[in-house]
Amino acid sequence: MTAMLEVKDLTKNFVKRLDMAGKIAQKLGSSIREEVVHAVDTASFTVDKGEVVGLVGESGCGKSTLGRMIAGILPPTAGQISFKGVEFTSMTQEEGDAAALAIQMIFQDPFASLNPRMRVEEIIGEAPVIHGMTTMQEKANYVGETMERVGLGREYSRRYPHQFSGGQRQRIGIARALAVQPEFLVCDEAIAALDVSIQAQVINLFMDLRTDLDLTYLFISHDLSVVEHISDRLVIMYLGRIVETAPTDELFDKPNHPYTSALLNEVPRLDHRGIDYEPVSGEIPSPLDPPPGCHFHPRCPHAMDRCKAEIPVLREIAPGRLSACHLNDG
Repeated sequence: MTAMLEVKDLTKNFVKRLDMAGKIAQKLGSSIREEVVHAVDTASFTVDKGEVVGLVGESGCGKSTLGRMIAGILPPTAGQISFKGVEFTSMTQEEGDAAALAIQMIFQDPFASLNPRMRVEEIIGEAPVIHGMTTMQEKANYVGETMERVGLGREYSRRYPHQFSGGQRQRIGIARALAVQPEFLVCDEAIAALDVSIQAQVINLFMDLRTDLDLTYLFISHDLSVVEHISDRLVIMYLGRIVETAPTDELFDKPNHPYTSALLNEVPRLDHRGIDYEPVSGEIPSPLDPPPGCHFHPRCPHAMDRCKAEIPVLREIAPGRLSACHLNDG
């Protein structure tokens, strides 16, 4: 069966060009050069229809950049993204427009992602009217039904974003995404900015919508304890690279990659009471100058000479499990 979404060798670099002074300094013999941020480095994974895949990693590892490329917000530097078996760059105009509506993104900050000068009715209803999913005459009722689906009363549709709480604003963001009848949602740290008491409500809403609307999710988070409860499969990312993928239960029971093990050691669990939890040792390197070989080797307790020189290949180590670690070659 063809995966709903396939990402293959996806790469994104951000280049800071030299200004005129920098170019002159370079011609005069200065070692100054263009700065390149290696945000995503040859990432590959798939998401099947109806599946919830959690994309996990520390802040700055490239998760959000990867999500924005999938949602069509950022163009990739290299690599391919395929939706329902068709690669983005090979799509016709009509197919591309349909894919753009089918893949929607929900952002981390529910206030910054909403136009403060627009009423909720316009925020949610603008795109459905433009794309012919409803008419101007039916917009108010269409918006009201969408708001009720995410747990908001339709009587609030004439309010502005600042008149809502953080949890309510996130529900508005979810409603805006649902209003164009998507099939695939990219949730970028969608609950990270919310109070803990509200996070559970929003997670439950995501799961209810998954069942009711037959949705597929890429759920981006830095918190393994959150994605454990919502994800069928996990993709672990470190400094732009995918280092491990596995079904959620299997990954929690027996992580393979040293970085995954280190992340799991930070997650408090009821069956591990009395243990002192420590963060992953060392600092995450800069994507401006990532380490050679395995990016994790400066922080890895199992690093050997080979890790410093050779990039490990992400390969299958068991059915449904992939890992990029030289320890698997022994």
